[in-house]
Order: sequence, then structure tokens, then C-alpha cells
Amino acid sequence: MTTPHPPARGPLAGVRVVELAGIGPGPFAAMLLADLGADVVRVDRPGGPGLGIDPARDLTNRNKRSVLVDLKADDGPDTVLDLVARADILIEGYRPGVAERLGVGPDACLARNPRLVYGRMTGWGQSGPLAPTAGHDIGYIAITGTLGMIGPDPDGPPTVPANLVGDYAGGSLYLVIGVLAALQHARTHGEGQIVDAAIVDGTAHLATMIHGMLAAGGWQDRRGVNLLDGGCPFYGTYATSDGGYMAVGALEQRFYDEFVRLLGIEDSAPARHDPVRWGELRAAVAERFRSRTRAEWTAVFEGTDACVAPVLSLCEAPAHPHLAARGTFVEHDGLVQPAPAPRFSATPGAVRTGPALPGAHTADVARDWAVPSLRPDDAAKESSA
Repeated sequence: MTTPHPPARGPLAGVRVVELAGIGPGPFAAMLLADLGADVVRVDRPGGPGLGIDPARDLTNRNKRSVLVDLKADDGPDTVLDLVARADILIEGYRPGVAERLGVGPDACLARNPRLVYGRMTGWGQSGPLAPTAGHDIGYIAITGTLGMIGPDPDGPPTVPANLVGDYAGGSLYLVIGVLAALQHARTHGEGQIVDAAIVDGTAHLATMIHGMLAAGGWQDRRGVNLLDGGCPFYGTYATSDGGYMAVGALEQRFYDEFVRLLGIEDSAPARHDPVRWGELRAAVAERFRSRTRAEWTAVFEGTDACVAPVLSLCEAPAHPHLAARGTFVEHDGLVQPAPAPRFSATPGAVRTGPALPGAHTADVARDWAVPSLRPDDAAKESSA
């Protein structure tokens, strides 16, 4: 029995993607392509990745289809190459050289399909002294200087931003940009290519504006003392009386004026343009926020241009009135999850299916992509008929 897969919509409808199963930024990048309408076939290994996550709740595998192929079996690489011959994009997240040893590296794939875009997702990249070593998000963003600038305390440790900055912003998003740009080139010139998406490269690139400010003397090379890193008293978070937090981003003068007026310190706040007195200003702001609950302050600032918002938890966020009105979160098969982004007026994306269970679509993909080698038993029957 196969799982029905609704017809894809979205601007990438008709684009075929092969994803060699991995973890982290590669699957998320493939999910983005699937959200935009691409037909993403995830090549899962027998036995799964062994991470212990329930495949039925792995949201990064939504909108995809899954087939089982053992790349270490004699016929495994040839089966993947049969898929590659019919694909536009391939995504893999192995260490450098692993795909080549498995027989599905760029040379083998481009020989089968010269128009293929071969997307490689790694932390350190395909070259450099660290390329063959293991790593995780925190290490990648550490050496780029990005981790070191995050945090409100210049004398304390950096703040770890989950794995959002490295894996997903510096990794997945740059891989998606890269493969789509290369796909445009392939369709225009008939020439495929390799996209080397390294988290260290993407994360460094994300800080381009900060590097410009540093060069111009508008940013100090230490955390917790700058305009956007928590050092500024009107760009940060403050505790409320009930243990909640409010986020303040009143950078421009007119927004700041509204902020201090509604906060009730308009006549007593120290001068905002004097960094020497930022400590006094921070203390005054913190004292006021501690006088009311998060809900009370939310009501005070709601609908204003003071640039203040409540800090919500992951479970609270879907119920926020603005996000609810926009449908920023959706529920599919009982799982609340972020909706596809960005939005398109003519070719909207959607959550069409839940997480693809390993191997659940092998028969469908074998038929739709005309790859009988995915089902060797069926292929043997046809050849003997």
C-alpha cells in the first residue's frame, strides 16, 4: 500500500530533486524545495539514520517522498544514478569524499546527467584543513566570529543561538540559493555544476553588514557593547514581574520617543545618545518593566510604533493574534508547524503531506520517475514476461 501524494503546486512544481538522506541542514534545504512545489525524493537507507527521532514527526521530511536504497549494496549506486538521470537537483550532506566512495559523487552523477545541479552541504566545506573532520553548528559559527559577537555580556560567555544561525541560516538557506541559481544556469546553458555550500561560508557572509560597521568604526569587536548585540539599552530584552520577558527594538528616535513615553520614563530617562550613561538607562528601563506582567506590558504597547513585543515560547507563538491571522503556523495531521515561506501570489506553496516515512513511496516513485530498478522484483517480472 502506498501513501497518496497530492499534486504539487508552488513555483518549483515540475522540478525533481534527489535527496540523499542525512541530518540537519540538508534535509531542511530539501524541505524548503519541497514546500515550494518540487518533487523531492529522499533516498533513505535501510534501518534509518539512527538518531532516535520518530520519522512520523520529523517535520523536515514533509512534502517529500521516500524510497529505500542501500548504497552499500552492489546495485545501490546504480539505482541512485537511475534517479539522478531523471533529476534536476541532487542534495547530499556527507563528509567530503564519502559520496565518491559510495559511487554517487559528482563525477558519476554528472556523467549520467550533464545538466544536474549537484548540491553539497557541509560545515567546513569541500576544501581546507578542517574539511575532513567532524563538526557541528556551534563549532562552525565559532570560527567565523559570529558566535563570539552574540550575547549581552562582554565579560560573560557567548549566547548559543540553538542551531539556527549556522545549520539553517548559514547552511540550508545558502544551499537553496545556490542550487536554484545553478538550476537557472543549467536551464539557460544546458550545463550542470557542483554547489559547495559550507556553513562557515554562509555564516561569515551573514555578518557582512557587521563587518562593514566594524570597518567604519561603528562596531566594536567585542560583544555586549554595540547597537544590535544587547549592549544598547533600547535594543534588548527585559524581565517582567511575572517572569516573562519583553523585547525592545526602539532604535529610531521617533520610535524611541514613543517607547519611553509609554514606558512612563519620558521625563526621567538618561540621554540615549550618551553611551556612558547606557547603564543608567538600562537600569531605569529594567525597573519599569519589572513593575508589570508581560500581558500588561503587551497591552500597553499593542498597536503602537514603540517596537516592543512579548517574548513568546515555541508553544505560545502559534496563538499570537498576528501570526494566527496570517496563518504563519498550520496544523497538518495533528502536527502544528510553521507554514511554508515565503508566499507567492500566483503559485502558493502548502503543506501537502506529513513527514515521509522511510520507503513509503518506493512504488510510486518507481512508476512516476520511470525507474524500475527501485523495485527489482517488479523489474525481474517484466524481463521474464
